[in-house]
Amino acid sequence: MKFILITFLLLSFTIVSAQQKSMPEDSWLTKCLTDSGKIILESKDSIIWGCAPIYDDEGKVHVYYSTWAKNEHWLTHSKIAHAVADHPEGPYKKLGVVLDGREDNWDKHTIHNPHIQRVDGLYVMLYIGNDTTQQENWRDRAKAANTQRVGMAIAKSPYGPWKRFDTPIIDVSPDSMAWDGYCTVNPSFMKHPNGEYWIYYRCWDRRNDDRRKTGVAMAKNIEGPYQKYKGNPIIDFPERGGQTEDPYFFYYRGKFHCLIRDMGNYDWYSGLYLASEDGLNWGEYQRGHHKGDYYFDVCEKCRYERVQVLWKNGHPEYLFNALMRENDRHSGAALKINLDKLNE
Repeated sequence: MKFILITFLLLSFTIVSAQQKSMPEDSWLTKCLTDSGKIILESKDSIIWGCAPIYDDEGKVHVYYSTWAKNEHWLTHSKIAHAVADHPEGPYKKLGVVLDGREDNWDKHTIHNPHIQRVDGLYVMLYIGNDTTQQENWRDRAKAANTQRVGMAIAKSPYGPWKRFDTPIIDVSPDSMAWDGYCTVNPSFMKHPNGEYWIYYRCWDRRNDDRRKTGVAMAKNIEGPYQKYKGNPIIDFPERGGQTEDPYFFYYRGKFHCLIRDMGNYDWYSGLYLASEDGLNWGEYQRGHHKGDYYFDVCEKCRYERVQVLWKNGHPEYLFNALMRENDRHSGAALKINLDKLNE
């Protein structure tokens, strides 16, 4: 009888835990998102991914995005292109590639996942680049992943020209067995309220526990040098079940906020949200956004990720994402943020 009771309690706990895991609480941002969005920057011949938006002084919306031909791979052929529109939902005019691989440099082959901010009168773009000739072949999947590093490009105008650097702005740790000794990717940049410049970045701890983890580095000047926080990684909660990637960080209304892709905590197709008082210690997961089919006419398992926020007058106006669609029709997507819903 005692055995049956213990079994029943364990089964009940498992059921409750599963129910809780499948139903994260909606964050304030999720509640503000419109029910349907706009697909932007479609292409018949190429992939569109990672749309990073920003306004200029004239009120035009500039979007920097990753793109590569459908018969190519992002790890070897991605480039960053530029498009402009009078409205966040378009239509957009494509202006062409602005950042491409550079011969005989650390970002020789692929330029990917742009992130754009305007700080101190400058347009600051972070990205990831690599040189696949340095790839490791000890694992079959994603052999070139170890060559990825975080780079920075700076311009006075959203049209360029872009100043790039001969070394990564965030490199891997000299210790190859460190949590960030394999690669540094998917950056998010901000000017901290204390005047410092912070770059959050994601790593793949492939040589140890194979988990994706997020850390941060700080600098007194935009161009660095950036010193990695000794308490890194700051986001990795293996006890919660899954992993995360593609973080986007921002400071708003006296708090730090993080939007990040869910990789198995609740599902693989939606986003998570975390909040922090100091930008270093993060709380429980909430829902950042629902799956792509919640907002768009796409399949349930069509990935909807790589969150970026369009800011207007100091407030979040649109959520931009990359949207994986059927038949390799990968495009950008924009969702209106209705802050009035916070008062409902």
